[in-house]
Amino acid sequence: MTEAPTNTASSMLSLTDPRVVRAIELIWREAALLDAKEYEDWQALYAEDGIYVIPIDRAAESFDDVLNMVYDDARMRQLRVARMTEGYAIAAVDAATTVRNVSRFVLASVSDQEVALKAGQILVAYKRGRHDLWAGDVDYVVRLGATPYEDRLVRKVVRLIDADDAVPAAGFLL
Repeated sequence: MTEAPTNTASSMLSLTDPRVVRAIELIWREAALLDAKEYEDWQALYAEDGIYVIPIDRAAESFDDVLNMVYDDARMRQLRVARMTEGYAIAAVDAATTVRNVSRFVLASVSDQEVALKAGQILVAYKRGRHDLWAGDVDYVVRLGATPYEDRLVRKVVRLIDADDAVPAAGFLL
């Protein structure tokens, strides 16, 4: 006979919690905006203190003192979006067409203020007759606002599965 699970805090976490659903919907909205190359709207999904990181070391937890492929705070995101939209960067002018699938959500924590999730992301990029595949584990922290449209990304860390290998240049955001 199997015993019923105990009511520990971690067993009480559910992806069906309305706060979690809001966070997942924000993450999916972010993916759709990136695929549509709507970088200004994408940038608006981030909290002023939010960070977007692609570390080289998949195990890194502190990103200030290690080498990262990307480590963007609000200022760096703004500069990146300017490069992607003003037509001066060749990568932006000839950017790949992308499709992202963000799935396999695992809830780390939930409160009335924040939701922390882990997910898997697969991105297919098509450019000049060639498909490239980018895959990684992504950590998200979403700060909940008064309404779903006020929810903001506080942290997005993309841990590419091949981060320690030579990774080709990307003219798009992961």
